[in-house]
Amino acid sequence: MAVTQNLVPAVVVSVTGLGAALVGAPWWAVVLCLGLSLVVVAGQVVFPQESEHRLGWWKDRRESRHRRHQLRQSRRDTHDSAGV
Repeated sequence: MAVTQNLVPAVVVSVTGLGAALVGAPWWAVVLCLGLSLVVVAGQVVFPQESEHRLGWWKDRRESRHRRHQLRQSRRDTHDSAGV
């Protein structure tokens, strides 16, 4: 059984440190940095962290993109052959 980490303490520490480092910075820079740090943490939650699961995820993603490309190509070919 996989053990999941509680990311809340890490987020609180990183946001606090980032906030202290950005004292006096423009508001948009603070918002941008905080948003990017939250995106990084969210990426760890969304993407699998175990190597065999990560490999499977990337293979499935690659197959899905390949199928989508083939479907678009076949639609484009059908559209072009119809003389439209």
